[in-house]
Amino acid sequence: MAREGPGLFAAFRVLGRFSGHVPHVLRYHGRHREFYLAAAVGRSVHTYNVKKLGIVAVSNALPQDITCLAADRMLIFASYDSILHAFARNKEVVHTYEGHKARIHLLQPFGDHVISVDVDNILIVWNIQSGEAYLQIDFDKATFAVSALLHPSTYLNKILLGSEQGTLQLWNIRSNKLLYSFPGWGLAVTILEQAPAVDVVAVGLVSGHIIVHNIKYDETLMKFQQDWGPITAISFRTDGHPVMAAGSPVGHIALWDLEEKKLMCQMQDAHSTAIAGMTFIPGEPLLITNGADNALRVWIFDGPGGTGRVLRSRMGHSAPPTKIRYHGQNGRQILSAGQDGTLQSFSTVHEKFNKSLGRGSINKKKSKKKGLKLDTMALPPITSFASEMAHQSDWDGIVACHQGYITCTTWNYQKTSMGAHKLRPEKFSKHKPVDLYATAVDITSCGNFAVIGMSTGQVDVYNMQSGIHRGCYGKETAHEGAIRGVAVDGLNQLVITAGSEGLIKFWKFKMKDLVFSTELPSSPSGILLHRDSGILGVAFDDFTISVLDVETRKIVRTFSGHHGQINDMTFSPDGRWLITSSMDCSIKTWDLPSGCLIDCFLVDSAAVSLTMSPTGDFLASAHVDDLGIYLWSNRSLYSLASLRPLPADYEPSLVRLPSTCPMQDVDVSGDEEPCDEMIEYVSPEQLGEQLVTLSLLPESRWKNLINLDIIKKKNKPKEPPKVPKSAPFFIPTLPGLIPRYVPPEEENDRQSKVVNLGVLAQKSDFYIHLEEALSTNEYKAPLDLLKSLGPSNIELELRGLAPEGGGSMEVMLSFLRMIGVMLNKKYNFELAQAYLALFLKLHLKILSSEPKLLEELSKLSMQLEETWIHLRALFNQSLCVLTYMKSALL
Repeated sequence: MAREGPGLFAAFRVLGRFSGHVPHVLRYHGRHREFYLAAAVGRSVHTYNVKKLGIVAVSNALPQDITCLAADRMLIFASYDSILHAFARNKEVVHTYEGHKARIHLLQPFGDHVISVDVDNILIVWNIQSGEAYLQIDFDKATFAVSALLHPSTYLNKILLGSEQGTLQLWNIRSNKLLYSFPGWGLAVTILEQAPAVDVVAVGLVSGHIIVHNIKYDETLMKFQQDWGPITAISFRTDGHPVMAAGSPVGHIALWDLEEKKLMCQMQDAHSTAIAGMTFIPGEPLLITNGADNALRVWIFDGPGGTGRVLRSRMGHSAPPTKIRYHGQNGRQILSAGQDGTLQSFSTVHEKFNKSLGRGSINKKKSKKKGLKLDTMALPPITSFASEMAHQSDWDGIVACHQGYITCTTWNYQKTSMGAHKLRPEKFSKHKPVDLYATAVDITSCGNFAVIGMSTGQVDVYNMQSGIHRGCYGKETAHEGAIRGVAVDGLNQLVITAGSEGLIKFWKFKMKDLVFSTELPSSPSGILLHRDSGILGVAFDDFTISVLDVETRKIVRTFSGHHGQINDMTFSPDGRWLITSSMDCSIKTWDLPSGCLIDCFLVDSAAVSLTMSPTGDFLASAHVDDLGIYLWSNRSLYSLASLRPLPADYEPSLVRLPSTCPMQDVDVSGDEEPCDEMIEYVSPEQLGEQLVTLSLLPESRWKNLINLDIIKKKNKPKEPPKVPKSAPFFIPTLPGLIPRYVPPEEENDRQSKVVNLGVLAQKSDFYIHLEEALSTNEYKAPLDLLKSLGPSNIELELRGLAPEGGGSMEVMLSFLRMIGVMLNKKYNFELAQAYLALFLKLHLKILSSEPKLLEELSKLSMQLEETWIHLRALFNQSLCVLTYMKSALL
């Protein structure tokens, strides 16, 4: 059974995604006089301004990841699989071109047309506006497999094609003729690039050769070779320096002097993966590069020797993150450790606040000398870390343990670098045992101490300021098995450790004595402490989760439902929810007070790490084989979200991961009707027949009815109103929407001052309704009318029920029956009491002299007594429970 409508978390956006393996595109905006850079990231196209490298637009997401990118003056062309799309205004798809049978791998905008080539060697020329195929050319893969595409400058209607066989062909697209075939150099062409000079083209080969060739005369002008494999990108500098740059699959860039025909300099490790795209900005000494290592860099050439330095960059993890945690209490920074060995901080506010704390290294100086590729001093990736903001400006505030490594490292968030200390037990200071490594780590809330658990069961305490070892728990080891988790409580009173042998132990933090030990039902795989509430989440190897109360040291909740290894857990800031992720690709939210599963959804790739914002607005997740950190907004903060337990047969739905731009919530509308539990609850007039229900009227409408005569006496004016000395200059009018004049009083018409009110009084609506109710026994209409009146009008209506006020005994009987119905049904309870009290006060003499009315009154008296006995019992019970809750020591 699937729950209709949205769940507790809505996809918001992704952090830390900047580039992929698709080469970027440079565009010039004439009106803005500014260069813009478009890069394909997953299923979207990001547009950055080159000036600040700030993101200015994110396109709508395509159904699959973008594999090819190109742009002209107006549109951006992006393809996935065999379908080509055109984006306008950097955002929405305006044209779709379908006709290829295989994946498109080359794109070239060409005036009013765009050329695309697929891997089956079919070239199609599309009319951009109409979306129709203008021309289709099929090449034989055996003789000419198209591998590069270029429109040479000033060559009208012509394109140059490079092949895997090494030959080049120049075609006229308009006449569909092959104009010339270049014999080539016997090696596959990987890239073609137009040189600043007309007729000159740079040809990159799979061997690492670059041939600068004149295509007008079919002459080779110069030839270069680099030793790092195939040429992946070529660009020419156009600011007066005759320099050509070439990219390689290992991330190095070679710069060639075209005048002296020699290698000018090398920029090693410009990227940690292949250089995907490389473009010199026309007329400026700036080079833009991007690669599959999730980095965009702008290099400036302003130093001696012609080499470039990084001017601006945007970079995330080049390998998937393994552990993410919110840093601090404002919910604005997420610390992330990746398989690339780096520790990075991502801002949820703006990308300009992102920073990298660098790569873990045994010896920093040696690492810098050796470079990225040959670095033997690099530490393995971080598996677990803990951070604290207290004292982070005084000393290191982050401690991390590395995969299969005994030494734990400290990191400094303020300095954005590795810290001063390497934390390792003294007995292993000289030699490094292979089978011994740090497995779990925690830092105290004051930021003074780090507690580190080892694979041997040893648990050590270190001082964060000095790095000095401050002792260990247990005689030799704290546990017999490997430590699966350590946690320190908020007041530095207790240290909680979990061992793979299935024990959880509580230790005094300072004295290091064992306080309590309890056996778990299974071997734990990890623990997580919510310091504010003293609740400990324990994940087990058998895919279950238990929640342990640190105060009572007992398991208070057990959850089962995952079908794979539990990767991570996180608590909501108030400690009400425990959110877990598992290798079964599900993310589940458990409600601790009710002990129920309240939300569950599936993702494409399993979440390896989860963290909830300290402010409760976002849940962040990192996934298997994914470079991004994904934010999910907490719907319960801003809209109606169901917190009811999910049914046993609930089938979670697959939720697509967020894209780069913030995603708006889609209201459930149209054909889909919102489920019952999501509709706002409107309380009925009476919850149950056995319950006594009060009206929703304010106290002023019923509380003072009995004392109305006293209030009137108090409010009576002390002096009579004074007669005006002269008549008013205007003719008096009657109040109302239509002005009417007051008729003049006739002085001659003298009447007796004693008036029989019963004869003159008209029957009111309330009176008529009561008369009708005698036969129908339906008292809703008179009651509703009475509820709408003010206290004075109510008194007037009740006075008019008596015979001297123009009423009758039957109407008085009807009124008493109305009160009886109200008491029977137990609704508007306080109104029944107030109306009856006023009625008795006004008409006690008449009531006592009429047998029919007396009979009805005796029935009412019995009803009142029964209801009150029932109410009094309930009140007393509630008061007893409240008194006990206040006074008893639980």
